Amino acid sequence: MMKNFSSSPLHSNNQTPNHVRERNNRKYSLLSALPLRFSLRGYGFCMATLFFFCFASLFYQLNGGPPRILLDIRQYLGESTFLDDHGPPAPNVLPFPSQVVYNRVGKCGSRTVVILLRLLAEKHQFNLISSDIHNKTRLTKHEQVDLMKNISNIPQPFLYTRHVHFLNFTRFRIEQPVYVNIIRDPINRFLSNYFFRRFGDWRGEQNHLIRTPGMKDDERYLDINVCILENYPECSNPRVFYIIPYFCGQHPQCREPGVWALERAKQNVQENYLLVGILEELEDVLLLLERLLPHYFTGVLHIYKSPDYKKMGNMTGTVRKHTPTLEALQVLYHRMRYEYEFYNFIRDQFHLMKKKIGLKSISQPPAHSPSFLRELALRTPEPLDEDEELDTDLEDANSWLVHP
Repeated sequence: MMKNFSSSPLHSNNQTPNHVRERNNRKYSLLSALPLRFSLRGYGFCMATLFFFCFASLFYQLNGGPPRILLDIRQYLGESTFLDDHGPPAPNVLPFPSQVVYNRVGKCGSRTVVILLRLLAEKHQFNLISSDIHNKTRLTKHEQVDLMKNISNIPQPFLYTRHVHFLNFTRFRIEQPVYVNIIRDPINRFLSNYFFRRFGDWRGEQNHLIRTPGMKDDERYLDINVCILENYPECSNPRVFYIIPYFCGQHPQCREPGVWALERAKQNVQENYLLVGILEELEDVLLLLERLLPHYFTGVLHIYKSPDYKKMGNMTGTVRKHTPTLEALQVLYHRMRYEYEFYNFIRDQFHLMKKKIGLKSISQPPAHSPSFLRELALRTPEPLDEDEELDTDLEDANSWLVHP
């Protein structure tokens, strides 16, 4: 019997060619839809990833570093080189600078500034430490270390103020604070000190009796022209070499009038002082301090001009002060030539800073020029070195020549 080859599985399942074609069409339609479904899923994944990283970036910026989850993911995926490339995130620190030293120069407006600082410390909540030691500007090495450690241990932010010659913290491997200071015309400073020691200020003329109890009447009422022209120790070098040592430092040679002390003082100003102003332009000094140290001095000029402050500030003026003769001024100017070179340097630096910051001066510097004070040869020899303060440091001077 011959087999019937027309009897195929297609026909055995009762499926016609139309059925086969319809089934194949459905298969192709399903396959063609698969890429579309994969594209939507990939798009959603990309959007979720983008949102995650945007959120992580915002979190990073607001908190100063990557969130913990990103660090965990990096550690899980492998050791990251982020810290190697960028270093650790910057810690949250106090406003710079948070350690300020004002080694105030005597008779250069320091009492005026200290009164302002007391009001500002209460207003801005910084620690103001004002030393009561006024007659020990030169320290032994051990005294320096003790003082610098005490200063460094003051809770920050702080401002420490004292009459003391510049201290080199880095010499003893202690963090160096920022310095500020104010000076004035050297002859005016000298005259203010001369009469203040004898007669005090407007707070009470009896204060001078407490300050200089051992001063006899013939010294207290000594005519300043006689003091200068007859070369009394108080009116001669090294006593009139006064401002530069505050910036030169604790080295014994800093107290010897000369180029070495002058140049070292200039170098310290450039390397360690944020600002050295001049008293003749005090309002501009306060404006610059407010600009450079806003967390200490914001609002200082408003306080300075207030009626309540003026009542206190006016009491610090020296009484019975008068100007020496022209001849005495000429001799004094010659003796203070290094002091004037330093003062002119500071004044130029101060004016340059005002110009850089764009500060329009509101102070009017006095039209004083030392041109009439021509240099004259001293008529009498300079006296021997008679220090006001006891120098207890017996170390060899060369031991101080240590540079940071």
